[in-house]
Amino acid sequence: MTPTIALLLIITFLLSTVGLLVLIWSISTNQFSNSQNAARTIFTPGEEGHSEDPAREDTSAYKGDSKAAKEAFTARRVQDQSSKPAVLIWLSSAVFWLLIGSFYGLLASIKMHYPEFMADSQWWTFGRIRPMHLNAVVYGWSSMAGIGAVLFLVPRLFKTPLRGTPYAVTGAIIWNIGVILGLGAINFGLSDGQEWLEFPWQVDFLFVLGGALCAVPLLLTCARRTVEHLYVSSWYFLAALVWFPFLFFIANVPKVFPGATGATVNWWFAHNVLGLWVTPLGIGIAYYIIPKILGRPIISYKLSLIGFWSLALFYSQVGIHHLIGGPIPTWLVTLSIVHSVMMSIPVITVAINHHGTMWGSFGRIKESPTLRFVWIGALMYTATSLQGSLMALRSVNVITHFTHYTIAHAHLGMYAFLSFILFGAIYFIMPRLTDREWPWRRMISLHFWLVAIGILIYFVSLTTAGWLQGLALLDAKTPFLEIVQMTIPYLQARSLGGGLMVAGHIVFVVHFIFMLSRRGAMTQGPTLFRVRTKEISQ
Repeated sequence: MTPTIALLLIITFLLSTVGLLVLIWSISTNQFSNSQNAARTIFTPGEEGHSEDPAREDTSAYKGDSKAAKEAFTARRVQDQSSKPAVLIWLSSAVFWLLIGSFYGLLASIKMHYPEFMADSQWWTFGRIRPMHLNAVVYGWSSMAGIGAVLFLVPRLFKTPLRGTPYAVTGAIIWNIGVILGLGAINFGLSDGQEWLEFPWQVDFLFVLGGALCAVPLLLTCARRTVEHLYVSSWYFLAALVWFPFLFFIANVPKVFPGATGATVNWWFAHNVLGLWVTPLGIGIAYYIIPKILGRPIISYKLSLIGFWSLALFYSQVGIHHLIGGPIPTWLVTLSIVHSVMMSIPVITVAINHHGTMWGSFGRIKESPTLRFVWIGALMYTATSLQGSLMALRSVNVITHFTHYTIAHAHLGMYAFLSFILFGAIYFIMPRLTDREWPWRRMISLHFWLVAIGILIYFVSLTTAGWLQGLALLDAKTPFLEIVQMTIPYLQARSLGGGLMVAGHIVFVVHFIFMLSRRGAMTQGPTLFRVRTKEISQ
């Protein structure tokens, strides 16, 4: 056993021990005994049965029908406004990096089938712009939008105003500096050379510092909470904030994991940053927004907790299946495959809750932009996770490994799942912070159809190309150049899909800027339960 593998196993054991202690604490404090009543903690008195959705036009605005309900309604507005400075800076930064990351992603896609495009400059080579795309969307867009959504939801979950807002604002500034320096370093050719870990280690401490500062208000708010029970979204958010620093610090320690051991750590981190960082953020947001818009709690609260703890138990070793056939112990790869298959347990529990709660209300996605984005994102989580479990099997992996199929799978997860949920969350959050509706519903609809059709074309083309590519690579008689030429039409379709997605992002960014510039219709009174009667702008 190499020192690297021994270290990873020790760290996993320690984290599992900590998780066991937290589980014991949760049982001793009755976090599991509240049963289905715990699912109702996100609602104010009398709110159950009423939709909290600014886009609905067929119901009257609910503002409370009792003194207690009205007081809770007013308190929630205070909670929303307490997070406003921090949430706006995190979300605004995320939207900016979405646009930058989209631009580099489209360039990288075009270069796959037209390598001569902008090939005369070292600044625009594929080896630089592709990791710039990846890091801009992971650390710029996804992480910052996720943190912004969490900062907004935590006061609602703990039913107390956000404490320590200046820490979160300072953390956002430092985080942005880290993204700027990291992308600049990659563009100058100063990459660490490992996927998902391209930022130089000298820049990484800025993310550690920025993330730590952001965690301070969340912990302070948790300590001042006025609820005894922690709703399942709180578990996902707090766990993500604990898991990510461990993952990021260990993977970025310089010169400790050379050679093949470095590859093991690389994919241990790369997959865990998906499953133990952005996935908990996306699932937690969906667990809050879906029942709030439908006006009814999730169908099985105990199942939601089983899903959380099974994710914590099974996900940590999943990433090693990317190294099937590599120079690492076979037993470690087999362990990873087993964990990957066992991930079907949390995926199915989340699917039952998300889609079961929607049962009988699917027509609501026609009228609610937020619900449309969030539910489709939740649906794509189910699809991409089950697909990932199948791809871990050796019989499937031998075909899909080193092909475009893996790229399609990654975008199904990071984009169709996570980004769709983040889009929906932003559509939900911004009216509550600005006291204004989104200016134009047609722009929201245009944004949705552009990105939905774009990711569909992107995923289908690369999935088809990857499977055909994998089968051809297994045939020793097929020339490699012939395989490359066979994939070109699919890569061109990928660029078409990517272009539609970028167009959708431009629409979204323009609409977001109009929202910040207060061009929307001003709401009358609190913005928490209201209805748009007409579409006007100021």
